[in-house]
Parts: sequence; C-alpha cells; structure tokens
Amino acid sequence: MQHFCKKAAVLLAVLLVTGAAYAQDGKRGWQVELKKLAFDFTSTEVKNAREYQDFPDARLSADSQTAMRGLFDAIADYHAAHYLWSNELTMDYGRTKIRPVEGETLTNESADKILFTTGYTQRLWNVQDVLGGFEVGPFATLGYETEFTKPDYSPRKKILRGTAGVKLFEGKYIKSLFAAVVGERDFTYSPGASKLAWEAGFKIEQPVREGVTAKYSALFRDYLSESEKRSTDLDYEFTADARLEVQLYKNLYLAPFVSYYTAQAKYFGKRGENVYVGVSLSFSHIFKAAEDAAE
Repeated sequence: MQHFCKKAAVLLAVLLVTGAAYAQDGKRGWQVELKKLAFDFTSTEVKNAREYQDFPDARLSADSQTAMRGLFDAIADYHAAHYLWSNELTMDYGRTKIRPVEGETLTNESADKILFTTGYTQRLWNVQDVLGGFEVGPFATLGYETEFTKPDYSPRKKILRGTAGVKLFEGKYIKSLFAAVVGERDFTYSPGASKLAWEAGFKIEQPVREGVTAKYSALFRDYLSESEKRSTDLDYEFTADARLEVQLYKNLYLAPFVSYYTAQAKYFGKRGENVYVGVSLSFSHIFKAAEDAAE
C-alpha cells in the first residue's frame, strides 16, 4: 500500500505540472452561491378517527401526522486559470410526527446530515466536442460529516473523510463524473477507526425545455478495510436521486423527485433500503458571481 501511494503521488505531481499547458478556466475569482434552499411539508389532521375505525375509508380512520424536511446547500468556489478551489456546506434534516388514534405520539427522523467539504481540482484538459463538452483533471477533497441530533440508540456520527481521484466536470450535461480512493477516520465510536474505500459517482443535468431541467445524481462507495471491526460497519452504500426541476419565477423552483438509498452491513446479510418520493419547493441565489476571464 505504501509503495502504491508513493507512485500515485508522483503521478499526481506530474499531472499537476503538465496540466497548466492544456486547460484554462473561463472564470476568475470567487463564486458565492446558495445553490438550494428547499423545504417540504405535509400535514394530515384526522378528527374522531376512533369512531370511524370500521369504515372502509382511510381518510376517516388514518392517524394524524406531520412531516417536514429542509435542505440547505451553499458553495464558495475560487476559479483560477488552471485550478478550482471548491467549498460546500450541505445540511439536510427531516422529521415525521405521527399521532395515532391510540397510543403515544411517535417522532422519527427521516434525514439528518451536515457535510462540509473543501477540495482542489486541477484543470488538465478541456474537451469541447464530446457529450456537450467538459473538463478533466485530478482532484482531492477533505470533508467532515456529522448530524444535528444524536440518534436514540447510537452516538452522533462524526467522520473525517479524504478523497483523491480523477473526474470530468463543469460540462453542459456532465457536472461531475468521478472515481476516487477514500480514506476515513470515524470518531463516532471510541476508539476511532480508520477505513479505506473507493467510490464513484456522477451529477448530470439535461435541459428539457426553457425553464425545465432534469437532474440525476448517484454515488457508490465500497469499503475495503477498517482498523476496528464493529457491527455497524458497512460493506457498501449506494445513493441516487432524480428530479425534474421547473422554474416557477426567477430563482424559485418546483421539483418532483425520487431519492433512493441502500446499504449492506458487513457482518450480516439483510440490506437496508430507503425510498423518498415527493415534491420540493426550492430557492437559489448567486451572491457573488465569478468574473469572465476575457474582461
């Protein structure tokens, strides 16, 4: 492993040096943007449901419930001639409260994630005539993932994660297509554990017509080894999202979507799954746009 890492470091250094001769960014300076502020909310209030339990109509006998979910995604990227320094903060939280006809009120979290990443991408090549055009280059990121609230039966997630790989990016359709080696330091449990994995993923956007864009994303991560063996270790995980984003007015969007997540535990056979289908209302805004390099 040590020999492989040394060879990979040498190769990356060569790529960084030679890359300056090939690709240049058309932007200069900082781009600060609220990419998405989204909120989903549903509420069902059923009165006198106990008296209607024998009626064949779920609208009269259902449990009252309230579900909400919010997403915040912001970036601060620095564009230079031959590289991109990216910084992103994502916060996702969802909660469902069920008030059954009989029994106590139940509260479940459907999403709970805080992720900050900072990364460097070298611009090696600019491909113009394939798949709408895109850039290619090596990249490295460092991120920290945690949660808003501690789960009832486990500690709060605390993971420091570093990645290094190669990606296609900033294309008309291909916003990101990458493969990378992943190193994690998991502080969720004591003592902390070091983990090695590899991952691949993509983000693709396809204009349908003016004001309507189809967006697809997916990520697969396969864990190869860990320094501490625990029952909560994952063998692999996969997440995917598809949505049709419709512009309602300026920076206001409505998007029906489906999100899918699955993971396989390393030490037992049953695979967990989560499917989330809904409609999201979101807002975006550019606080500071990077300048055109030609200006």
